[in-house]
Amino acid sequence: MFELKKLLGGLIMPLPLFGLLAFVMLVLAFRARRSALVIASLSILVLLVLSTPFAFAAHQLIKNNEPVSLAFNALKHPTLDKIVVLGCDINPNPALSANNQLGNCALTRLVEGVKLAKKYPNATLIVSGGGYNKITNSALMSQTAINLGVSKNRIKQNPQAIDTAAEAKLLAPKLVDFKVALVTSVLHMPRSINLFNAQGIEVIPAATDYHNFAALPLYKQFIPNAEALRVVTQYAHEVIGNAWISMRRWINPEAL
Repeated sequence: MFELKKLLGGLIMPLPLFGLLAFVMLVLAFRARRSALVIASLSILVLLVLSTPFAFAAHQLIKNNEPVSLAFNALKHPTLDKIVVLGCDINPNPALSANNQLGNCALTRLVEGVKLAKKYPNATLIVSGGGYNKITNSALMSQTAINLGVSKNRIKQNPQAIDTAAEAKLLAPKLVDFKVALVTSVLHMPRSINLFNAQGIEVIPAATDYHNFAALPLYKQFIPNAEALRVVTQYAHEVIGNAWISMRRWINPEAL
């Protein structure tokens, strides 16, 4: 069920969705269907627009969905008990060091978590996330945090979680009545807070992985690039994730 959910969710992300649609329509176009050629052309155009920083999609998504208020403000929080870093992408390869097996998203989150761990030396650092090929996100994050100077005795792992809902459910019993900072990507933060709150856990957001395409040189803002498409894909992932949560709760109010 989990693999099917991820497969179907991945296929309706912008790149595979419009790419496959364009391919199918082009095949049909070769069979003299003009409408298919039009749809294929539109699909390619949409992909280009979504990949252009200056275009409506990327600019508006960042403007409306990456509020600075979700970043951690140490002035408002003199103490912390727990720092929870949610998992993200990994690239398992035992021949490499732990940090080189973490993807950019996971590294960005971990750096924020380590920064907070050094700011609050009495807080426990909890690194979360499952994995594959017998290598987990939490294990890679733990080893990288140790390499960056965090004591092994301060780190706890949550390697069984396969998604954000599982992370919230598995970690909730360990977070009750503690002051908890939640570290994840800014676009992922609202859904994460929702899931932790549903488990009865109030968290302090410590968002990371912000973007600012407006800071690019003007000429680069008009050139399609993979990073802009990645941000749009991240946002689409969150929209689908929130829709999934709403559907599950509609079917069963106790779900998630």
